[in-house]
Amino acid sequence: MDALREAVRTGKLPPGTRLPSSRSLAADLGIARNTVADAYAELVAEGWLTARQGSGTRVAQRAEPPRAESTRATGGAAGRAPLPTVRPRPAHNLMPGSPDLSAFPRAEWLKASRRALTAAPNDSFGYGDPRGRVELRTELAGYLARARGVYADPERIVISAGFVHALKLMGAVLRKRRVREVAVESYGLDVHRRLLTEAGLRIPHLPMDESGARTDDLGGMPGTGAVLLTPAHQFPTGVALHPDRRAAAVDWARRTGGLILEDDYDGDFRYDRQPVGALQGLDPEHVVHLGTTSKSLAPGLRLGWMVLPENLVTEVVETKGISDCSSSALEQLTLAEFIESGAYDRHVRSMRLRYRRRRDQLVADLAERAPKVRVTGIAAGLHAVLELPEGGEASALRAAAWQGLALEGFSRFRHPDAAPGRDALVIGYGAPTDSAWAGALEALCRALPQMP
Repeated sequence: MDALREAVRTGKLPPGTRLPSSRSLAADLGIARNTVADAYAELVAEGWLTARQGSGTRVAQRAEPPRAESTRATGGAAGRAPLPTVRPRPAHNLMPGSPDLSAFPRAEWLKASRRALTAAPNDSFGYGDPRGRVELRTELAGYLARARGVYADPERIVISAGFVHALKLMGAVLRKRRVREVAVESYGLDVHRRLLTEAGLRIPHLPMDESGARTDDLGGMPGTGAVLLTPAHQFPTGVALHPDRRAAAVDWARRTGGLILEDDYDGDFRYDRQPVGALQGLDPEHVVHLGTTSKSLAPGLRLGWMVLPENLVTEVVETKGISDCSSSALEQLTLAEFIESGAYDRHVRSMRLRYRRRRDQLVADLAERAPKVRVTGIAAGLHAVLELPEGGEASALRAAAWQGLALEGFSRFRHPDAAPGRDALVIGYGAPTDSAWAGALEALCRALPQMP
């Protein structure tokens, strides 16, 4: 109760914010529902909250707390130096790129961990194979073939500590192969671009439209030896690479001997149809398929994989083996057991339903309360792009900050050399817990109508 009172007092929970139901909050905190209900009732009595039938419990409207501007301006009552301005922590997290961490399947993971530890061979406690545990590579080969259409022989899979680790390894290998340029999509994560440039590679960009990256432009980029693509669900634009452009990328790789780095970003989560198969299935000898558990389970596991063309396996293993910072053998064995038991499939199906409901609610609420805003991209993944009127991105970000919302503008992900694009927001609807989702969506809907 003290934490709630302090959050309201300091503005972390802005006026009008809808709080989760007592049942949901009690479940998240692992306490009795009556305890939460009693705390809500006391805060309502004190004037911090309001409760109306059918409207739920909300933060009460109130005057802004007084600010000691005059004291700061004069250096304090006793002539002390001005106090630094402390920004309140955002009350709602709609940052893209994260799943709902509260939904991690702790009980099933613990069961898998116990079974894996019990059955672990003695050599799993040693330094191990740089490719990763054979048990996990074998399970991944079956899962990726079945779920993503990947040709995945266990001998061609290398385990990594997530996508960033895998991309760093590939950057080093490409540099050794005397590749000088890796084309990237005009919108994407700056950390990926930075890793490639730190490997000594230039990163020309491919323009994008509603059909994805214009891979037919690769033919006019003679210095490019590889391309990084997110075909299933591009981040942040939210589009899927058109079949003609998938074919154009593969044709380019075959014709020039180039390499496609396929980032299978949240490829398991498609809501309007079955997930599109991986690009790697079109040509396993020219595509490196890169996947992780960061979106399906949790980024903290630091578990990822590379499915490699046969002629790359030795080079990647040698590069990785020099200073291997991959995931622990026991975590790998646990994931292998988790997949083999069917728990991984069950978890993905459950989260697919949960994220689909959130996206559907986001689309419906915006259509009613912010009709000038259009949700674009395919129905997939953990984020959505909200198209705004021209010039609306900056004002929307300011309004979101007033509502205690943490989110990103579309321009944040633009390649430095790419032409300015449309005004938009990138909304990560996967990040909030179930109990926090309603409040975050409400705050977003309040912020968007403030745009001109």
